[in-house]
Amino acid sequence: MKKEYDFSKAKRGAVLPTTGKTRITLYLDNGVLEHFRDLSEKTGRGYQTLINEALSVHTERREPPLTSEAVRRIVREELALQG
Repeated sequence: MKKEYDFSKAKRGAVLPTTGKTRITLYLDNGVLEHFRDLSEKTGRGYQTLINEALSVHTERREPPLTSEAVRRIVREELALQG
């Protein structure tokens, strides 16, 4: 390592720019954030990704992604109808 580095021409921010996304500051209720962080722990997916998907579903009125819990519920309902 060098003893000194020249950062006079350095720029702040990401090394690679992201396209299609914008960084913002957003205040959320503590309960909302806790919900998505808990969900993140259960699913292994990032809480910001989960929040983004929830907002996308709401704004685009598209179907939410199919989860393992939803598949289990559907199978139970179908088995109950047959049995």
